[in-house]
Amino acid sequence: MTDEWAISGVPVQLRRSPRRRTVALQVRPGEITLYAPVRVPLTRLREIVDARRTWIEHHLEQYAARPAPGWSFTDGATLPFLGEPLRLTTTQGLHATRRKGDALLVPPGSPDETEARVERWTRAACLPHYRTLVEDAVARLGARHRLGRVELSRAQYRWGSCSARGDIRLHWKLSRAPRPVLEYVAVHEAAHLLEFNHSRAYWSLVEGVLPDYRAHRAWLKEHGHTL
Repeated sequence: MTDEWAISGVPVQLRRSPRRRTVALQVRPGEITLYAPVRVPLTRLREIVDARRTWIEHHLEQYAARPAPGWSFTDGATLPFLGEPLRLTTTQGLHATRRKGDALLVPPGSPDETEARVERWTRAACLPHYRTLVEDAVARLGARHRLGRVELSRAQYRWGSCSARGDIRLHWKLSRAPRPVLEYVAVHEAAHLLEFNHSRAYWSLVEGVLPDYRAHRAWLKEHGHTL
């Protein structure tokens, strides 16, 4: 979209897809994205954006009022991992990051070096847990025969994805979210193995596994930017 499609100074980004059947708006800190099917004319999309202008402005104001998210990667800092707090502990003579109880032992280095080491450790450590969560969700949905691979994601705009081949990806930073929220995303993507859309039938599948999924979805919308 052009600059004239800016709301509160934030341009509206248009993402069209031949596979999408509905129009959806997503607001993130400093970002407005409109997802739409290819067939929907631009004039209709403008009408949709204008109709939701107040809603969009409200969310942009809320994000602007929040303190900038961030993590400390200095000795003694605490980082969440799968619902547990881990204390970063700089350890002399150590060559690779490892966990010991509730401590995450890291070699000496700058905060940037420590952050990179923590990410590498987190990505390796969370994947087996992700696979277990997805496999459990798939089993409860009765969709084991449709599951492909379970992998990590670093996508900029998605917490998870499910491909037409049945491969499911979950963002590694979800390991910092409350565990029920992570479980919700696993169920969310697993349900796409049976319903490759967001129809009523799809949400019925999710609710059948997680009756309180709405609370976890709301948490992710409200606090996801802090992860």
